[in-house]
Amino acid sequence: MTENVARRGFLVGGAVLLATGCTSNEPAAAPSSAAAPAPAASGNDQPGTKVVIGFSAPAADHGWIAAIAKNAEATAKQYTDVEFRPVDPTNDINQQISAVESLIAAKVAALVILPNDGQQLNQVALQATDAGIPVINLDRVFPDKLAYRTWIGGDNYGMGVAAGHYIGAKLKEKGVSNPVILEIQGIATLPLTQDRSKGFADALKTYGFSVTAKQDAKFTVETGNQVAAGLLQAHKKIDALWNHDDDQGVGVLAAIKEANRSEFVMVGGAGSLNAMKEIQSGSSVLEATVTYSPTMASSAIKLARLIAQGKGMSDLVENQVPQSITLASETITKENVEKYLPLGFES
Repeated sequence: MTENVARRGFLVGGAVLLATGCTSNEPAAAPSSAAAPAPAASGNDQPGTKVVIGFSAPAADHGWIAAIAKNAEATAKQYTDVEFRPVDPTNDINQQISAVESLIAAKVAALVILPNDGQQLNQVALQATDAGIPVINLDRVFPDKLAYRTWIGGDNYGMGVAAGHYIGAKLKEKGVSNPVILEIQGIATLPLTQDRSKGFADALKTYGFSVTAKQDAKFTVETGNQVAAGLLQAHKKIDALWNHDDDQGVGVLAAIKEANRSEFVMVGGAGSLNAMKEIQSGSSVLEATVTYSPTMASSAIKLARLIAQGKGMSDLVENQVPQSITLASETITKENVEKYLPLGFES
């Protein structure tokens, strides 16, 4: 996949910077599966100039992308001064370009775009900017900084670091030497996957460990199942496994249960609801997941509203919204999973 199912994808103990936290002291973003609570009518949340916010994202071919669209729409509905104008989601590059062009022609006040491919949609984002429409670039970044007003997304390198530290500390605590550590990536050729793998390797190195074997699973349940089954068969003893993505993790966990293996610790990635419930059960090899939360879409809508209305972020001294916001990667374990459950998305 050429980033059409690539995505996101944090640092141990960090806090996700939600736009609910960056626009004012509001409560955390609502879960993707429920209606977002109405914001308090104070500060930046008081009704302002009516603005039309255009929205374009890939088709929901997995849980994370589905949650992106739901979160964006739910957050837009919180505001009486926002008209939310989404275009049909698509995984076709040319169709997404045409859809964005229609929003430019409609002269929306701001555009939130999660591109199928940042490189291939860079030109149409530049067209929007040239037309005076601020672009909020969500997750997959446009290579040209002139193509967007603000970027918001996850920390792929930090995601790997968080997973590496969790696994490294666990194995050191157990006194394991020369551990067998496996890694199941999303798509090996994507920069986001490479960043995750580098963060993982760098963190493990601080414990004197390294990855024994890794393979990519294309971000799908089916491939996750196939790859995990092959790795389990090839390695009769495993000490730890990091799976980059909780959507494909459904297949990974199914393979583990089918093989009746439980001798190792597993860490997931993204923060899906089903992964959190596995962690909460305390009876699964999945002990933790590191976040790459689709709540970033809620934040993107809030940022678009502020920019379109000429406002800044009330918790900051500066008068304008920052040019770039990187969400922190948090580690979800059985000890803290309760507070993350409302933010989980369905795989």
